[in-house]
Amino acid sequence: MSDTEVRPRPPAVLPAHTAPTGVTAWIRDLGMGIRFAAGGGREGWIRTVLTALGVGLGVALLLGAASVPNLLQNRDDRQFARTPHSAMDGKSVKATDTTVLMRNTGTTFRGKSMNGVFMRADGDHPVLPPGLDTMPAAGEMVVSPALRDLLDDPANKLLKERFRDFRVTGTIGEAGLVSPLELQYYLGSDQLSTSGDSYRVESFGQDDSLPLDPFLVALVVLICVVLLTPVAIFIGTAVRFGGDRRDRRLAALRLVGADARAVRRIAAGEALFGALLGLAAGAVFFLLLRELVGVVDLTNVSAFPSDMVPSPALVALVAVAVPLSAVLVTLISLRAVAIEPLGVFRGAKQRRRRLWWRLVVPVLGIGILLYSGRIDRAAANSAVNVPAIAVGSALSLIGLSALLPWLVEAVVGRLRGGPVPWQLAVRRLQLTTGTASRAVSGITVAVAGAVALQMMFASMHDDFNQMTGQDTSRAQLTVRSGSANGALAQRMIDDFAATDGVTKVIGTVQAYVTRPGGKKVDDITPTTELTIGTCATLRELAHLDTCKDGDTFVAHTGSRTMNKWVDTTARPGKPVNIGPDPDFHQGAQPVLWTLPARTGVVDARANPSGRKIDGILATPSAVDIKKLDDASTVSWVKTDPKVPDAEDHVRNTAARISPFLGVDTLQSVDRDKQYASIARGLQIGASATMALIAASMVVSMIEQLRERKRLLAVLTAFGTRRSSMAWSLLWQTAVPVALGLALAIVGGLGLGVVMTRMIDKSVTDWWSFLPLTAAGAAMVAIVTLLSLPPLRRMMRPEGLRTE
Repeated sequence: MSDTEVRPRPPAVLPAHTAPTGVTAWIRDLGMGIRFAAGGGREGWIRTVLTALGVGLGVALLLGAASVPNLLQNRDDRQFARTPHSAMDGKSVKATDTTVLMRNTGTTFRGKSMNGVFMRADGDHPVLPPGLDTMPAAGEMVVSPALRDLLDDPANKLLKERFRDFRVTGTIGEAGLVSPLELQYYLGSDQLSTSGDSYRVESFGQDDSLPLDPFLVALVVLICVVLLTPVAIFIGTAVRFGGDRRDRRLAALRLVGADARAVRRIAAGEALFGALLGLAAGAVFFLLLRELVGVVDLTNVSAFPSDMVPSPALVALVAVAVPLSAVLVTLISLRAVAIEPLGVFRGAKQRRRRLWWRLVVPVLGIGILLYSGRIDRAAANSAVNVPAIAVGSALSLIGLSALLPWLVEAVVGRLRGGPVPWQLAVRRLQLTTGTASRAVSGITVAVAGAVALQMMFASMHDDFNQMTGQDTSRAQLTVRSGSANGALAQRMIDDFAATDGVTKVIGTVQAYVTRPGGKKVDDITPTTELTIGTCATLRELAHLDTCKDGDTFVAHTGSRTMNKWVDTTARPGKPVNIGPDPDFHQGAQPVLWTLPARTGVVDARANPSGRKIDGILATPSAVDIKKLDDASTVSWVKTDPKVPDAEDHVRNTAARISPFLGVDTLQSVDRDKQYASIARGLQIGASATMALIAASMVVSMIEQLRERKRLLAVLTAFGTRRSSMAWSLLWQTAVPVALGLALAIVGGLGLGVVMTRMIDKSVTDWWSFLPLTAAGAAMVAIVTLLSLPPLRRMMRPEGLRTE
């Protein structure tokens, strides 16, 4: 070879293209999925919007739940700030330049309760409760904004008349109100004195709250789990909207070279985009809800928007958990789907769902609840195992949602024959048991939790709802005055009797009398009650054969011990001291009155308030009321329920007689305030959760119809009746819901039995599921009706068009 000959060079080897792996691959594929979701055209945006709407509703409810701790804390702080330190706390408060004399009052107008306080300054620099800038002078009134609106409404003339002696001079600020719709007022009065029910205040800011009962702690934990678990299930369902169309698009990506793992990550990116939009939508929904709670009084509960601030830690948890769950749910759902370049393989015979692991979850939850042991009500709240109750009940309810797909598959797989709508519905359910189960899993969990809650409420009902013994058929109102004289008692009887809607008045003057002479029994001066009233009134308090003005009686209640004590004081023919008791008023001289020797013994009868009054019963001319040292006037008023606002007319009459008269409504059941507050909270949460479930079923149904738009159009083109399609839609919803409700009843009863066992109670209501089942049936009907208009549009021939 010559020196000038050039050797050929081997071809250059290009470096092989290395596909990204690990975190880089995840970032690339998730980003591509987000771009597909954002730029996928009309169909892609419809799916994204449906996902964002579903996730947004759930996120709004989660943010609302995350705001509850701050909401309750802010309400408690304002309640604490306005609660006075006073002599009622067991300490003596001397009048100074800053002290204030106060007396609690209140009223009710058309079922709305109002809290009020009479005030009188002891000096020139009185301490003021939060929300007040100046002390109201005598005849002045400072009211909350909600009460001002009521007073300004021309339709509330009765309420305006009740406060006719007071002029509104100011408005209570937000710092002095528990909620924006609270009805609160402060009245200035120069008639207050240290006697009676008045007390002196030197400062404000006292915690008068009571610790929550351990039974109620367990109930609150279960309520939180029951209300929030369906929300989490709904969010998991929402991120799977439009799965069939998405899988067909992913098959096209396989055709251009993407591997199976890549397309799953791309699908997760699409779900992630919808979840992120859902977070934004949920924040908007929450802000709208936040403003709504300040103007809407839902079951007597309202809140300042500034109180609805979710905990930062819980917000961060929601912000991370929702997108992460969207990615995980999508990846898990695609494990059973073979996405190949030539199509998506779903039509092959699927492996039957396994039952064993679906039973493990609820059994584990029940086991945790049983292991946590019984709750000792006498112990502190720290004895309540909150984590065990929360985890155990959550696993029990989640286990039901895991059992539902197996149950639906097992039942619908055996259904055969029937009318055309039934066959269409059954065949669709057989092909998509997972979709049908997801659509109703929320209502299954909600109903199961509601059944358990109802069983707990029923079992502990008697602990927090006591029968008062008050007879509301004999009277509806009781009016009491701290001072007493014959003129006032007679005026109360006459004025109330002349009030619109009043059919009967029972009026008495009551005082305690003692046995004179200093002789004591067990170091206690024998004491009994003296009740003065007309013969008609005394017949309401005792069984009398005869009665005329001037008569006296000694009433026995049936207790031997009390009868003996009464007879020790009230001795016919012997004197009793109707003046001040020397044991409590040093230097006081007794005022003697001789009980007539002809006084007979009678059996006491329960008054309308449910109490039997023993002691001395006397008619007005038998004893001089003016000589009584410390007496009170009590009237029971019966109203005609057919007369509008009869009770409000009585309250107005009482205000005309004296602004210090206390008017109370008789009620046969005394309900614990904490228990009632939790019940109201449950109503609000249950309403929101059921509304979310209904919305989820509607959105899910519309999404399924949109997926089957072409199929519906083909069936219509081949002559299938529209009515058959509508009935088919009804059965497609009704069958899974019926199976879900059956599972919810069994699971709810089981969870309820375990929870009632934890609080050491027995089940008192086994039929609490009946109204809940009716609610589920009504929801099926509502969802079907709302789905009919979209169904009619999708059965048009235009649905046959394709691109």
